[in-house]
Amino acid sequence: MRIRPYIESRDYEALEKWIDSSRTHALWCANLLPCPLTQSGLRHLLEESGTDREESAYVATEDDGEAVGFFCYSVNVENNTGFFRFVIVDAGKRGLGYGKKMMQTALRYAFEITDVEAVRLNVFAENSRAISCYEQCGFQVQSVVEKAFAYGGERWGRYSMMAERQNWQG
Repeated sequence: MRIRPYIESRDYEALEKWIDSSRTHALWCANLLPCPLTQSGLRHLLEESGTDREESAYVATEDDGEAVGFFCYSVNVENNTGFFRFVIVDAGKRGLGYGKKMMQTALRYAFEITDVEAVRLNVFAENSRAISCYEQCGFQVQSVVEKAFAYGGERWGRYSMMAERQNWQG
């Protein structure tokens, strides 16, 4: 598996297909983008994130170039930590180890290339498969905010998770 920069003209259609329900959309982006996802909405968010947070979007690919995952990554130089957002894997590849491989590759990039001491992410408590994947990659829950997000008639908790370089098994 490889990671490369997200290329809108090449990758947007695949990403759009992976977000196959309003629930998946909410789990993925906490409704920071309109549902259904639009190309212009994603472009605007990525442009803002790139300016405000110095965040970049990446795609995980198979060796043949097929896109299998997406995430955004930023570095906070003040505290030497990285942050992953908008993590998603191709709907047809979930539960098959692609998420774990993507996160391991992304962590290798974070620790070896950007040289951060820790990487953080947030995930909704209802996303148990993602939580399990992150834990298998070395992330540990740092804090929980109960009822942080409303979806339909539900209230979802939000976990803040962190992987530290000193504990990483790259």
